[in-house]
Formats: sequence, structure tokens, C-alpha cells
Amino acid sequence: MSTGVRRRMGVEERRQQLIGVALELFSQRSPDDVSIDEIASAAGISRPLVYHYFPGKLSLYEAALKRAAEDLAGRFAEPHEGSLGARLLRVMRRFFDFVEGHGPGFAALMRGGPAVGSSATNALIDSVRQAAYGQILAHLDVTEAPPRLDLVLRSWISLVESTALIWLDGRRVPRAELELQLVHDLAALVAVSAAQDDEMALLLRTMVKDEPADGPFAELVGRLISLAP
Repeated sequence: MSTGVRRRMGVEERRQQLIGVALELFSQRSPDDVSIDEIASAAGISRPLVYHYFPGKLSLYEAALKRAAEDLAGRFAEPHEGSLGARLLRVMRRFFDFVEGHGPGFAALMRGGPAVGSSATNALIDSVRQAAYGQILAHLDVTEAPPRLDLVLRSWISLVESTALIWLDGRRVPRAELELQLVHDLAALVAVSAAQDDEMALLLRTMVKDEPADGPFAELVGRLISLAP
């Protein structure tokens, strides 16, 4: 029989609970619109107790962003199995799972939210970008990117970010189509660069050599050929 006595949480356990509650609220509304009172109520504690664990809303927001950034960065990890196109498509699906499930929180992470311009927020955003960059390099079997590939990958990562933010504002393009389009965008950026550089041309051949007939890259080639007169 329950005694109705609530178990006292340890300091770190309570901090993690508050971060989780804040993330849940931030996923529903902009962090600017979420008050400390709401966070306290959702956590089942008093407002002063929230301040006991976090000196202010900004520190709690940054802690929540840190957890979100770690989760988002992990979405780019993918086993090196199957064709490159299929792997990248799985990555995009997990990325958009996060975007769709944490809409306002994702926008706040990428735009800075209440902590816009802070060194902590900028570092978190950079950590996500760097994780994505490192994972894509690994899938390309490249240890250190030459200048043109570096430009392509950083441009593509920026494109993925901006596309996701625009998509959240109305979701006017079906998500699955957008995920595939972004995979195609990477191949297209590499192809354009390959026309200017032998090293990139070799990389492009490597990217598509094991692509199955029904893979994302082969589908792109087929669609482009169909457009030719």
C-alpha cells in the first residue's frame, strides 16, 4: 500500500528532471514564452526551488540546450553499412525526427533563443555542426577534407539547418520528400565541384560506384536524365 510519501531527489537527479521538463516545454513553445513558474509547476516543485538548482532561466535554458545539442549531434551517427545514399537518408530521417519533435526547441537552438549571441550557445551550435561534419567525412572515408570538399560539406550542413527551419514554418513540403531532396543536394554539390576539380571527381565516382539501382543517388541521376531533351 502506498504511503503517499514523495521520494526526495538528489541534487543531480533533480537538475536532470528540471532539464527534462524544460526541454519538454521548449519543444512545445518558444523558450521566451515559457516561464519559471510553468517549469516549477510541471516539475511539481516551488519556484524558489528551481532557483536553488539553477540561478536563472538562462542557465536552465543553456543546460536544456546542451542536452538537446548532444541528442541532435547523435542523430548523425550511422553504421557504415549499405550504400552511402541509403545511410545519408537514414541520417536525414533521424534528423527530421528531432526537428519535428522539438520544433520550437530546435529553432531556439539554431537561432540562439534567449541566449542569442552567448558563447555557450554558439559553442553548442558549433558542436552539432562539427559532429555532422565529422560523421559525413567518415562516411566518405576521408580523414581530412581538401578545401573544395570542406566548402561543400559546410555549405550542405548550413543548407540542412536553414531548410529545416523554413520547413517548420508551415511544413509546406512533405517531410519524406525533403529528406530525400537534401541527400540529393549533397550529391549535386559534390558533382558541381567535381566539374572543377579532379580530386572531387574521384570522390564523386567513389560515392556512386556501389549505389544500387533503387538507391537515392541512382534515383537522382535517373531524374536528371529524364529532364534532358
